[in-house]
Amino acid sequence: MHAAVVVAGGHSTRFGERDKATASLAGTPLIRRVADRLAGPIDALVVNCRPAQRERIADALADYPRPVTYALDGPDRADEGPLAGMCAGLRATDAERAFVVACDVPFVDPAFVRYLFDRAAAREAAVPYREGYPEALHAVYAVEPAVGAVERALAEDRRRADAALADLDVSAVGEAAIGTHAAPGTFTNLNTRAAFDAAEERLGRR
Repeated sequence: MHAAVVVAGGHSTRFGERDKATASLAGTPLIRRVADRLAGPIDALVVNCRPAQRERIADALADYPRPVTYALDGPDRADEGPLAGMCAGLRATDAERAFVVACDVPFVDPAFVRYLFDRAAAREAAVPYREGYPEALHAVYAVEPAVGAVERALAEDRRRADAALADLDVSAVGEAAIGTHAAPGTFTNLNTRAAFDAAEERLGRR
């Protein structure tokens, strides 16, 4: 079974006062756009979020065609960043492998997600690398070893999203493979209001 873990618990400080995860993007909540793009490659969805977000996100995901589980940030991991959210999400799934992604990539390419699952089939992770840097929150992980690696990183106060990769057997997906298998824009994240407006314009042209 394949799952997706959507990390949505951040406070979106660069985005403004609204909760980015449930902000309307061309009439659809942002997290729903991401989830809908993932419905084909996955069997189940896990959403990591803060307790205060759950009701709004559940409303956004009403009638989603895959089972949805919520992995809530606990008081011991509040505000520890995306790696802690990834840890909570991975611990909440019984899937063998999971695609981990942020909640703000509305153009994530389902075909590329399938490719990453294929690349991770015999490894502990399949991670895209762009300009030499890993896209740790746009990657597929074998759940059991990834949970162990992430927990060790957090215990050592290493909180970067890519902090666990050194402890995993990673299939590095380079830029040539990305160019072949990923649609343009799959990594585009909406960290700012300007990026959000540009995405709305792109969707409006479709």
